[in-house]
Amino acid sequence: MEEISAQFPILQTRAHGRPLVYLDSAASTQQPEAVIRAVSDYHRHHHANIHRGVYQLSQTATHLYEDARARVAGFLGAAEPAECIFTSGTTAAINLVASAWGRASLAPGDEIILSVLEHHSNIVPWQLAAEASGARIKVIPINDAGELDLDAYRALLSPRTRIVAINHVSNALGTINPVREIIAEAHAAGALVLIDGAQWVAHGPVDVQALDADFYAFSGHKLYGPTGIGVLYGKRRLLETMPPYQGGGDMIERVTFARTTYAPLPNKFEAGTPHISGAVGLAAAIDWIETIGLERIGAHEQSLLRHTTGRLAEIPGLELKGTAREKSAVVSWVMVDPPIATLDVATQLDLAGVCIRTGHHCCQPLMDRLGVSSTARASMGVYNRKEDIDRLADGLAEITSAALKRSRASVAHIVPEPTPDVLYPAAVAQSPEAAAEEIVELFAFLPDWPMRHQHIIDLGDQLPVMPASLKSAANAVSGCQSTVHIAARLKPGTDDVIEFLADSDANIVRGLIALLQQLYSGQPARAILDFDAEALFARIGLDENLSMTRRNGLASMIQRLKQLAQQSAG
Repeated sequence: MEEISAQFPILQTRAHGRPLVYLDSAASTQQPEAVIRAVSDYHRHHHANIHRGVYQLSQTATHLYEDARARVAGFLGAAEPAECIFTSGTTAAINLVASAWGRASLAPGDEIILSVLEHHSNIVPWQLAAEASGARIKVIPINDAGELDLDAYRALLSPRTRIVAINHVSNALGTINPVREIIAEAHAAGALVLIDGAQWVAHGPVDVQALDADFYAFSGHKLYGPTGIGVLYGKRRLLETMPPYQGGGDMIERVTFARTTYAPLPNKFEAGTPHISGAVGLAAAIDWIETIGLERIGAHEQSLLRHTTGRLAEIPGLELKGTAREKSAVVSWVMVDPPIATLDVATQLDLAGVCIRTGHHCCQPLMDRLGVSSTARASMGVYNRKEDIDRLADGLAEITSAALKRSRASVAHIVPEPTPDVLYPAAVAQSPEAAAEEIVELFAFLPDWPMRHQHIIDLGDQLPVMPASLKSAANAVSGCQSTVHIAARLKPGTDDVIEFLADSDANIVRGLIALLQQLYSGQPARAILDFDAEALFARIGLDENLSMTRRNGLASMIQRLKQLAQQSAG
């Protein structure tokens, strides 16, 4: 394992001064030196556009690209390389089928079967196809362990079922679905099957012919390869009957203004200049994986899964989500006693050099079924070791211990809820600009993100109390990863001074709210509208250390406040 880990340059780096532990492989695997070198070599020595150039450089690039297709076909067990279409990823592959096959095949009253476990990329394209065709979507439920209810699936199958689109492995829970059985049942009912294999291809072997899959999709960046490259496998007879997904160069046979005829497979579905270096990198990733062997990789990851499940089960207040009997190396959880927002868990682990993912994982229907808004998720790859899991578990234990201490301290100092006259914080400076300069001056004394993060957490701990009665649907702020409420009013006795209270279930968001209160609460509406808080947050480095979803949430809070100020100013 030391030898394998050493092949990943990024794993030799540090995060916040700590050795990096990467546990987000379900989002993107890291790339080994062999893949990085193959892509670099292509760009340095072989880059040219493909298929049409007669010069040697173009011919070499074409051979590399088509050799990559042949490697993919062998990897999947496809009957021929032409059945493997290069796409930008799993999402593009599913959209291709939903659009092209759906346009040609779906009619009003037809039925599409999905499952509660699906990623949004295997839900939304089918919703679009259903809206365009008049087809209906039916959904396979799951049990509390996160396993598909196969009896319910069989009951959903009918003569109207046209396609079943299901993931091989759940990205959020790690559930390994019985796809062979699902495909056989669907075919018996006369339906086709698309398998979203994004979360399986790096963890176990695939033989699309043995599975009898009609379509199979995956992404290179889940397979130790580059981003922006993926594959749609489809049976030739199906691909040939489907109309093109996109029009453009390289997918045509003959074009006139009266009529266009299309190129044979696979070119019909690869309009424009493709991601040539991505295909080269994907082929290198497949070669690298096969030097280790997927069976060995799977055995190693199952050992990690057992170790992770055991260590996390020892942590008080941690509740695992997804306990299927057949699982990939993905573990999801929430902290319930004391309750700790998943965003805070990930942020604090990051400071310890541990990378995990939090949120709804593009699986909001699944989160609704589980009764949570988000989970924390650790997902393992071949490069992970038990020491990585121990770092995760030790970090979670520290977070839980600190939260328990804060919880006991807050219980010991419960004070009555303030009266309405003292609820809303007053201005802390003459203007937002003056408040901003005080914030900038303070942050200048905090030289790194860990210290700034702790200051933000401390600000959140001092946030004025927001009564539960104000945490209503009308005061909820959409666009935030965590739960946020903002209640604003005109300061009594004024015509334009805005005061507001806000709260969140995430400690770091509470700290950001405290910064917004320093800037805006007690200020005239026009001053709020004229001040650019996002520019200030960039000045103090928050844009470099907050995730995109958190920055979007912050922007949503600022927008809500400015909407309220606009109403007063207008």
